Amino acid sequence: MTRVAAVDCGTNSIRLLVADADPRTGELVDLDRRMTIVRLGQDVDRTGRLAPEALERTFAACRAYAEAIKEHGAQRLRFVATSASRDAENRDEFVRGVLDVLGVEPEVVTGDQEAEFSFTGATKELTGRADLRRPFLVVDIGGGSTEFVVGDDRVGGARSVDVGCVRMTERHLVRDGAVADPPTERQIAAMRADIEAALDRAEETVPLREARTLVGLAGSVTTVSAIAQDLPAYDSAAIHHSRVSRERVCEITEWLLRATHAERAAVPSMHPGRVDVIGAGALVLLSIMERIDAKEVVVSEHDILDGIAWSLAIDEG
Repeated sequence: MTRVAAVDCGTNSIRLLVADADPRTGELVDLDRRMTIVRLGQDVDRTGRLAPEALERTFAACRAYAEAIKEHGAQRLRFVATSASRDAENRDEFVRGVLDVLGVEPEVVTGDQEAEFSFTGATKELTGRADLRRPFLVVDIGGGSTEFVVGDDRVGGARSVDVGCVRMTERHLVRDGAVADPPTERQIAAMRADIEAALDRAEETVPLREARTLVGLAGSVTTVSAIAQDLPAYDSAAIHHSRVSRERVCEITEWLLRATHAERAAVPSMHPGRVDVIGAGALVLLSIMERIDAKEVVVSEHDILDGIAWSLAIDEG
């Protein structure tokens, strides 16, 4: 076993996984898994820069994670940063701050690398399942981007497009500094058109429609699953490997886009940091399901974070 620590810093959230990994058996045992909404990508789509308050929220989370990593005695640490920090003009400030707190430089990975991590993390447990047809399409709906990966035992094609729940919300649903409550039909239509154009770009290089099983990752998808199951609180065990039909995803998406902020916030499984962006994230998921004619989505709690952890264990092995 190798004790590893993986940090995934996305546009909306930063997450930590400390785990014991054994590449010989494929076993990954969680010791500490946590998530903090920091909204690092706040206004990046508009300004091209990381906001000072967003950086400070992120560094505060890093300080808490540094304590956890030290407490568990992780032998190896990898910090991967995704869409928001790729796009920002002042990303050097972000790199210096993370290095000061955690002692490692964040790796600002490409979309293709991000997709590879996501695929490994999501499918390592699924490859022996006789009830799931291959190839898989793994879809990681983040805050700033969405990754599409088609593959069987390994990646066959991957593409990252700049469509995510935060980016779509800020681009289409924010007026005068506030999120529409609820959005208008025109706003929703513009957002849907943006998503469809992104799917067109993804299909230029990735054969999305060849997939036989859709696997959905990240907070927008897991939250839709929690709502579909009417969970009294967010429950990772109930959500992991749950299946949600396209009809149910459609119902939930339509409700989220009609609901007010207060109505969404009252959902017991809803993380406060997702209240304003969940409608956009659900619409991305629904659009993908309709595009490839997927009857259901298999929801995974294991994603890029687990893929990052596995990369450390495999390198060590």
